[in-house]
Amino acid sequence: MKITGVEGIELRLPESYVGPRLTVRQTLIVKVHTDEGIVGIGEVDSCPAVVKATIDAPPGFSPISGLASVIIGENPLEIRRLNDRMYEASFDYGRSGVVLHTIGGIDIALWDIAGKYYNQPVYRLLGGPLHTKVRAYASTLFGSNGQETAEAGKKWAGKGFTAVKFGWHPMGQSEKLDLELVEGARQGVGDKCSVMVDAGCCWDTATAIKRAQQFEDYNLFWLEEPLARDNVDGYRQLAGVSRIPIAAGEGEAGRYAFRDLIERGGIHIVQIDLVRNGITESMRVADLAEDRGLKVVNHHWTSDINLAASLHFLAARKSTFILEYCVSESPLRWEVTRGKMEVDAEGCVAVPYGPGLGIELNEETIERYRVN
Repeated sequence: MKITGVEGIELRLPESYVGPRLTVRQTLIVKVHTDEGIVGIGEVDSCPAVVKATIDAPPGFSPISGLASVIIGENPLEIRRLNDRMYEASFDYGRSGVVLHTIGGIDIALWDIAGKYYNQPVYRLLGGPLHTKVRAYASTLFGSNGQETAEAGKKWAGKGFTAVKFGWHPMGQSEKLDLELVEGARQGVGDKCSVMVDAGCCWDTATAIKRAQQFEDYNLFWLEEPLARDNVDGYRQLAGVSRIPIAAGEGEAGRYAFRDLIERGGIHIVQIDLVRNGITESMRVADLAEDRGLKVVNHHWTSDINLAASLHFLAARKSTFILEYCVSESPLRWEVTRGKMEVDAEGCVAVPYGPGLGIELNEETIERYRVN
């Protein structure tokens, strides 16, 4: 079997779409085609136009080649080797950021091909399943104040979630509002539901340490990304004194970036976005984390392609304990694939068991939101 093409499909909601500022408004779907008719599906959460250019760039003198040109004609089942080839072909313009995001999206599609070829779900190829379903938390945004946040918490706890995460704006505008938002979150979900806070990288180190102390009374499950992503020394200071577990990593790509955050930053929970790293690299990062006694969790703020890849990954990890489940009300969140991976009566989501990722693209949605 050989790869015959790599397709990057940019999806974007129209400017007229009305919804929350931080809803899912764009993504990029990857299709890897083969000469046996098997098509692998992946996704990239990055800047879609740049991802597409990284895929489509013409071949050049290595290490400055477009990624598609590197793997066309190759055997898609040789996933580790193809990852290394793409990485080496981008030495002069990659090794981080959007290029690693792009390699990750292609990697997911290669695992999907492998699962379809062997007629096995991806988690079996990864050595699982250690888990067949995972507890989910509803990932949503803060309201504009404590009351709106409480109403959101009540809504998602009422839909069967046993944990809810609130994030981003308007956290960080003032001490009073920060405390009001977290109090509203706890009041909304009640005492039996877990609460996470995603601060959205809004504080300096001293403020983050103070907020971690102030938030102790609300029994937070974790405090996420309170600092700028490059403030690794600040993370070390915060993690060393915080009684609330510190989570971070959603913005990182590749094991070398995560190594810094884990070893220098001292974080407690490692958040890996599958559609910014791919399955192969995410497994490497998870090994790094678990070898140091840390837990790993996914980051999910795009479509069900991301969710499916995350579930297969988490099914094969010993430290798996919870799943991020984006509840953004966007067609790019819910309509890119057919069917839904829903939360059950216990607040868990089952791992897909079909061949590959176990999902099917909704081609009508792809055509409706495709950027040509």
